[in-house]
Amino acid sequence: MLSAQEDSGRTGSDGSESGRPESDRPVPRRPHTARGFGDRVFRFQLTATGVVVLGIMAAVGLFLLLRAAQALRATGPSFLTTAQWQPDVHHFGIAAVLTGTVLIAAVAVTISVPLAVGTALFISDVAPRSLRRTLVTLVDLMAAVPSVVYGLWGLFFLQQHVIGLSRWLSDWFGWIPLFTVDGTQPGEPLASESVYTASAFVAGIVVALMVAPIQCSVMREVFAQAPAGEREGAYALGATRWGMIRAVVLPYAKGGMIGGTMLGLGRALGETIAVYLIISPVFVIQPHILQTGSNSVSSLIALHYGDASAFGMSALMAAGLALFLLTLAVNFTASSIAARSRSGAQSEA
Repeated sequence: MLSAQEDSGRTGSDGSESGRPESDRPVPRRPHTARGFGDRVFRFQLTATGVVVLGIMAAVGLFLLLRAAQALRATGPSFLTTAQWQPDVHHFGIAAVLTGTVLIAAVAVTISVPLAVGTALFISDVAPRSLRRTLVTLVDLMAAVPSVVYGLWGLFFLQQHVIGLSRWLSDWFGWIPLFTVDGTQPGEPLASESVYTASAFVAGIVVALMVAPIQCSVMREVFAQAPAGEREGAYALGATRWGMIRAVVLPYAKGGMIGGTMLGLGRALGETIAVYLIISPVFVIQPHILQTGSNSVSSLIALHYGDASAFGMSALMAAGLALFLLTLAVNFTASSIAARSRSGAQSEA
């Protein structure tokens, strides 16, 4: 056995072997996992799929940009500030339709998010197991209903039943510019009902019912992945079911809820047929959601696509490019927010 002096002479103060040259000292090996042929093929497929998706998105954006170049060169920055749509005389812009698009989507998300969250929580944490599969199937079937069916339902059934709610909101909250209806007075019983029809509010309710199943599906999956250990720990500490949901499920699923909300928002921004059937198109900036008359970028394209001239088609492509960029911005924002949340993390219990 070596003495303490011999041992200290062979080993330096930093723990290295001082008796051996630097070049002969062993180098720690980095851990390496050998990948088989199947792993390499799978990795290649995933990479190729991601590249193809990004390539398709870039191709769509490039196509819209090239087709919209003529109109954008003619109008310049006023394309974002002009409300009128007269491309044949080079006087057009998306200020009015973009405002209507945002308002309709905002109404839709305001209504759909509480509906989707409540439905998802009921399915994942409240409903009996024997009933969950049926409820999931019903929610998924709602997402499969064609948008034209929602539009016809909203036009011929929902609209006449929403007029009373629109009148009540205008009477009690008309002092808020968003709920103001021009030409009416609070509490006026003989006010014409036509001022409340074909509004952004009616269109927003219909779009909310269209996007709620998509949001509910995303949120339901995230709620179901909340750690079982933390759920049981909350119950063990005396929490009620609502207390467990509030302390465990909702904080854990924050990112999924944001992601589902933004996914529905992106869907609401691009909805075409249902909005086209309900609204009465106007080309003025209309900030009053209860008042008749609104517009959206997608319905503008559907309205003028058939009779547009060559330059008018370029103007429509420019409007589509603006909607494409807006949707991308919403989705990237949702991805960045969801990536910072704890959703999908492993249980710490």
